[in-house]
Amino acid sequence: MFKGLGQMGDMGKMLKAAQEMQGKMAALTEELHQITVTGESGAGLVKAVCSAKGELRSLDIDPSIFNADDKEVVEDLILAAIKDAQKRAAEKTQEEMGKLTASMGLPADMKLPF
Repeated sequence: MFKGLGQMGDMGKMLKAAQEMQGKMAALTEELHQITVTGESGAGLVKAVCSAKGELRSLDIDPSIFNADDKEVVEDLILAAIKDAQKRAAEKTQEEMGKLTASMGLPADMKLPF
């Protein structure tokens, strides 16, 4: 009569694990807003700093590149630095997610909703 109740305990464990994972993912999401990465272009003449979530935080431009004749070059360097920072942010997010999934016994390459 109560034979199936053993599986109810397993369901409870699964729900608890899912809640724990949800809490860890929320904490990681917040942490990713605090982690910063720096992208560069033009051998460091332009630097863009982003959060690991890809939000642009700051832009540093060496004054030596300001020349009206080089406007297009400067614009290209700025875009390249921002793209580099965003790429690094995505890589950092994947790295941190891999740590989270590994700590929970899940495959490191498992794609979670970020």
